[in-house]
Amino acid sequence: MSRKENTNMKTLIIKSVLLIIALFSFQSTVLAQADTVLIKKHLTKITKTEGYRNHLNVKLLDETAKYIFNEFEKYADTTYYQPYEVDGKVYKNVICRFGSKIDKPIMVLGAHYDVCGDQEGADDNASGVVGLLEVARMLKGQKLTRPLELVAYTLEEPPYFRTPYMGSNIHAQSLLESQTEVYGMAAIEMIGYFSDIKGSQQYPVKVMKVAYGTRGDFILLVKKRGHGDFVKNFSRAFEDAKTIETSNLKVPFEIEGVDFSDHLNYWNAGFDALMVTNTAFFRNFNYHQKTDVMETLDIQRMGDVITAIYQAVINIDDMPVSKVSNKFSKMKN
Repeated sequence: MSRKENTNMKTLIIKSVLLIIALFSFQSTVLAQADTVLIKKHLTKITKTEGYRNHLNVKLLDETAKYIFNEFEKYADTTYYQPYEVDGKVYKNVICRFGSKIDKPIMVLGAHYDVCGDQEGADDNASGVVGLLEVARMLKGQKLTRPLELVAYTLEEPPYFRTPYMGSNIHAQSLLESQTEVYGMAAIEMIGYFSDIKGSQQYPVKVMKVAYGTRGDFILLVKKRGHGDFVKNFSRAFEDAKTIETSNLKVPFEIEGVDFSDHLNYWNAGFDALMVTNTAFFRNFNYHQKTDVMETLDIQRMGDVITAIYQAVINIDDMPVSKVSNKFSKMKN
């Protein structure tokens, strides 16, 4: 073999190896998806308990927080509690972080683990918490372009909703106090209930039926008009995952329900934020009822939403900062 042929052969081998590495990396990122078996396991552990995860049952809230902590700790760079006191009782957020060494503004994914009153709270909001647990699992070993905090909040529900004691407010204010640079936040709020039945989807404004249809078969990304780059890029990457039918709502004025979750406190803090939701009580009439149980959830579509959230996080900086497309949304009857 001549020197030239030998050089060409080495070049070909190097290119082939690099291509294999690139393809493996691409596939490990793109093909990662939520595991419906694990989703059911987590839902069972969180909802099928003696007692209910409300503000009066601090013992069960602590047990739920410990379960979340243990799951986070399997996959994240670091995991810790954020405790605080309300009326002589100690409540806690559970936080884990990925990409801690990346020197960029952080992303936040959050979901509350408490419930309203005496009910299991499968859709509201065990579904969101399970979303965090599955995203944490899928992120293990993946390369992020920005640091990410996953936060399981306490005290989102009444009587603490819209008070300074919401777990999400405690977290948002801690970011302000520490002068942490924040790229943006996504609240995962009720992602497990879907229906293909005509008339199953309601709206606060009747004209919305024309744009979004009357079947509760989609996920909604709720955002403010004039939102920033995080919301633009998260939305685009979420839709480009093409795992779940998706619609967008840019809030032009006060509409009932658009701030009924933890993203509210990040909006109030001046951070870019959105909510990922199945529209809550406008679709799921089990909302805040004893009938909100895991047996009513669509586990497959819930997993599809979680996979899209994961893809949005992984691909957040691959998306151009431009007008968000709605390629996967469609008009429905």
